[in-house]
Amino acid sequence: MKLVSLDTIFDIKYGNQFDLNKLESDRDSTINFVSRSSQNLGVVCKVHPYKNTEPFQAGLITVTLGGTYLLSSFVQQDEFYTAQNIKVLIPKNQMTFEEKIYYCKIIESNRFRYSSHGREANKTLNKILVPSEIPKSLKNIKFGDILNENQNSLTNEVLPLKTEDWDYFNLVDLFDVSASSDPLITELTIGGKIPYISSTERNNGVYEYVEEVPTNNGNTITANRGGSVGFFFYQPKNYLATPVDVRILTPKFQLNKYIGLFLTTILKQEKFKFNYSRKMGTDRLNRIKIKLPTTKDKQPDFEYMENYIKSLPYSSAI
Repeated sequence: MKLVSLDTIFDIKYGNQFDLNKLESDRDSTINFVSRSSQNLGVVCKVHPYKNTEPFQAGLITVTLGGTYLLSSFVQQDEFYTAQNIKVLIPKNQMTFEEKIYYCKIIESNRFRYSSHGREANKTLNKILVPSEIPKSLKNIKFGDILNENQNSLTNEVLPLKTEDWDYFNLVDLFDVSASSDPLITELTIGGKIPYISSTERNNGVYEYVEEVPTNNGNTITANRGGSVGFFFYQPKNYLATPVDVRILTPKFQLNKYIGLFLTTILKQEKFKFNYSRKMGTDRLNRIKIKLPTTKDKQPDFEYMENYIKSLPYSSAI
């Protein structure tokens, strides 16, 4: 198969290079803000139109040039602005959604050539070698139908997200924070059905599946103490976890998957406070305060959190 440089197939340009703190969050907006995250298509929120800046059109590809998981490549489903260190790929010729996904995966396969805060992809992305066309064996695959199957929300209610009305709560008042006492993955039998949670930022924290009996209850939240520090994941099933770089948050309230997803999103906003040398251990977790929606009697409004997640597009697929 003939290989060509990426810029033979796409027009490639830098994104907006906006700082999110200079934009106005707006849940009712049609404009997504794409960051260097490797999750949720890189989208962190919706924002209000910025001055006279036209957003990029839906259907274009974004590629992260730095960050913890560089070369993360996504086909954007809505119009968008971007953060810094992101390039936008515009197909030179008509291209199907499936073809775009194919090239996203080809781009990501070059990740081994780069390193975060070392050899980043700013100067060389355009010249990465890629196949000149999608293989014939893949041309009949249709991903678009899969995306549309469960796009509906569980409710028709549109809930406002007015964070200025929220209050701060101590994490220790909401959760018991503990460490796992499980063995390391090297001591376990690979190939079972029990998730083993590590400090990765991907796959909901699941590093491998093992055969041993789980020791930690599902319906809890795991926090990455080290590794990809500051990532939180709702765990729906019983699991094992590394005792080194994961902490377990056991709720003191009635938790479910919708509330869990709301809270993990809030908790991830604390990530900027930690890094490889400043780990997020039990003591530091116990000192965290998070801002949450509240009831009239100034308690966390868990009902609102659940209903908010249910109101989002694709919540029927959760």
